Amino acid sequence: MTASSDRPSGTASEPTPEHQRLAESPDPGSPWRLWGPYVAGRQWGTVREDYSANGDAWAAFPFEQSHARAYRWGEDGIAGLCDRYGFLNLGMAVWNERDDRLKERLFGLTNPQGNHGEDVKEYWWHLDATPTHSWAQSLYRYPQSAYPYDYLVAESARRDRSQEELELADTGILEGDRFFDIVITHAKAAPDDVLIDISATNHGADPAPLHLLPHVWFRNTWSWGRDDRVPRLRQLQGPGGRSALLAEHGYLGRYRVVADGDPRILFCDNETNMQRAFGQAGGSPHPKDAINAAVVDGDSSLLRPAYGTKAAFWWHWEAVPPGETVTVRLRLTRDADVRGEDPFADFADICINRRDEADAFYGRVIPEETSAEDILIARRAFAGMLWCKQVYRYDVRQWLEGDPTGPPPPSARLRGRNSRWRHLALADVISMPDEWEYPWFAAWDLAFHCVALAHIDPAFAKDQLTLMCREWAMHPNGQLPAYEWDFGDVNPPVHPWAAWLVYRIDGSRDREFLTRVFTKLLFCFGWWVNRKDADGSNLFEGGFLGMDNVGPFDRSARLPDGSRLEQSDATSWMAFNSLVMLRISWELARHDRAFDEVATKFFEHFLAIAEAMETFGSDNVALWDEEDGFFYDVLVAPDSTTSKVRLRSMVGLLPLIAVTTMPEWVDASLPDFTGHREWLRARRPELLDALIHVSDADDTLSVLTPDRLVRLVRRLVDEEEFLSPYGIRSMSAAYRDGVTLNLQGADLVMTYEPGESDSALFGGNSNWRGPVWMPVNVLLTDALRTYAAGMGADLQIEFPTDAGQFRGIGDAAAEIDSRLVGLFRIGADGRRPSDPRHVPTGPLWQAHPTFSEYFHGDTGAGLGASHQTGWTALVAHLICLRED
Repeated sequence: MTASSDRPSGTASEPTPEHQRLAESPDPGSPWRLWGPYVAGRQWGTVREDYSANGDAWAAFPFEQSHARAYRWGEDGIAGLCDRYGFLNLGMAVWNERDDRLKERLFGLTNPQGNHGEDVKEYWWHLDATPTHSWAQSLYRYPQSAYPYDYLVAESARRDRSQEELELADTGILEGDRFFDIVITHAKAAPDDVLIDISATNHGADPAPLHLLPHVWFRNTWSWGRDDRVPRLRQLQGPGGRSALLAEHGYLGRYRVVADGDPRILFCDNETNMQRAFGQAGGSPHPKDAINAAVVDGDSSLLRPAYGTKAAFWWHWEAVPPGETVTVRLRLTRDADVRGEDPFADFADICINRRDEADAFYGRVIPEETSAEDILIARRAFAGMLWCKQVYRYDVRQWLEGDPTGPPPPSARLRGRNSRWRHLALADVISMPDEWEYPWFAAWDLAFHCVALAHIDPAFAKDQLTLMCREWAMHPNGQLPAYEWDFGDVNPPVHPWAAWLVYRIDGSRDREFLTRVFTKLLFCFGWWVNRKDADGSNLFEGGFLGMDNVGPFDRSARLPDGSRLEQSDATSWMAFNSLVMLRISWELARHDRAFDEVATKFFEHFLAIAEAMETFGSDNVALWDEEDGFFYDVLVAPDSTTSKVRLRSMVGLLPLIAVTTMPEWVDASLPDFTGHREWLRARRPELLDALIHVSDADDTLSVLTPDRLVRLVRRLVDEEEFLSPYGIRSMSAAYRDGVTLNLQGADLVMTYEPGESDSALFGGNSNWRGPVWMPVNVLLTDALRTYAAGMGADLQIEFPTDAGQFRGIGDAAAEIDSRLVGLFRIGADGRRPSDPRHVPTGPLWQAHPTFSEYFHGDTGAGLGASHQTGWTALVAHLICLRED
């Protein structure tokens, strides 16, 4: 689905039951969206929970305190379920009688603890899910031996960046398949009738003890001095003598949680254990870790007798035989919907029906001709996106000022992180980049998420895009919030592109959505022009722009001598932004002539940026280098002399994405735009001839001439440079032996690094000096398809470079897409290239594709965050692309 395409999308087949549920759920408050897997994978160590003076979020709320300290803004758990407000939570806890604590949440290292930054040390996979969460399954792999918390911390501290990360499998704890596979299933009988199945299978060779303790708890809203109402969980006698809880909440109302059987119910309060967390007396006599103390330590003194704000159903097996599976079942319903004598009589049938409906739904979403392997990849990617939704609550003003019951905030906080974003106040279900390592939204990540989500839940995708543009998220100056560690940082302006693709994927019919998001993005465009073009030259300086260490020095820091960096990528992003806004303007003007002049405005912006890329400064330098056939950043000294940063990286490939095609109906439908274009053609023909390329198909607008397109694509598809077996590298592999750049008298050495970064500079644990990153790859192939539809329709390129084989530019895009999908396909060696190197072999492992943050530039091995079914879920978008 190219950004320029005007062909219709979608099908008119009979809707599946899940499609019908989606039709009944057009907005976030719809009943089918009330309950979902919205519990965070990690709440501790986030900015929201940091009330320190120095802004060290990892140290302010470390993992060691997560068991004993009440969270302020959210909750976390394993395969958790909650309402869309995050009030009532259900999650899985487990104990093997060897660990020193219940396994209630996933463990990982903080950024300072890991030799390659923060890193989760667990194994779990999202197996399946539907958009309304009528069906969802997740798998957690639980060791039968004592979990090596201390060893993972100590050994990781011993290693440096030249060594690989230590992973759980490296400890030997999982050898011989000595683990339980715990599958958590959610199935909705109705919007507020949720069935929960937890099944644990012993894959080891010996019998093993097991405790399953599904937890039910209320988020603590009463301890902060803003709302003193305390909800309550209390024990009931369920139908047929079953154990049951009644949950009473002032906003949610009354719910019942019934167990299939008669497990013991343990009660405490979701409040801080002051002694354990801070070494202080006081606090609740029944703190949140009381259940852990009762089960693991045999100390029941902290429990409540029959009610509280946190509870657990306790099942225990002294020895689960090898190969056997044990199961516990729960049912959550409104209290008014009390069922008959046996609330579990229809449990199995409902689960089977929801599973079959999920198959029918994805059978409609994924093209029929798709292979079984690619169907699995797409469904797992979609499942990860749906499981990684999260209730995200953050009121920056309250956070900065502190709570009435808390100590006054240090004065440094009021001038520190996010202090210029006091308007931001979110309490929404938001798509997260990663369940554990990135349990907070990032604006440019989210834009890519929405492109994939549009294939399965366009209403949610559109809601997410508009949410970032609402007045309680977007800054009054027009900037979109970047990410919670620094909302004022700069992300690439991909929001308009995502909005356009979501509109197209959804059938090009929701012009109300397109108008809403476009009018807000006008403010964001103005922010870019006013804040990121220092001297009004139409060249831009954006800082990292998401590609942390892609340059030889910190592009986000002020240069000490007052020099500035005119960025090829920042300028290309704005040319790209202008063209997408132009394309949307055309579409809106087709139905509302008020947008005709807006199209003219963005046309002028594009022309100005493209002209500036060609020549600027006193020495008439250009971002394009004619000798090398590549684009480079340019360093401008205070005396206006310039130096090109001659480093071939993604920075110089991004001009490719600044392209769109002009539909034939524009001339007849948009008189202002057409008249202005003709005015320019008469007075500035040299400018338009360089930037508008007429073909037998639609006219193409691009910053590239046909000759430069060929030269740049030749670099792109050169296997000695950017083309890897698994997509496009972020830096040229020609620098395997390093390259020395002399900039203003300083020698800077850069080396192609296909894997993890060997330095903490300019971005920490991510690396843009060689690996393959899914989001920019998708942008590049989307652009190539746009060229193929316009100025490059007849273009044949050698693919790969110097291979002696020629193909159309659209076919080249399809081949790159195939290589990207190939990351996740099982190879001849029985492994998926995308598997992180630490994932063991064997059928119990190879059945589960892993979606990492980025991928090794040579081998394709997954790197960074291990559950990045945020932008890496774009692989599902590639699989679902179809020619209608």
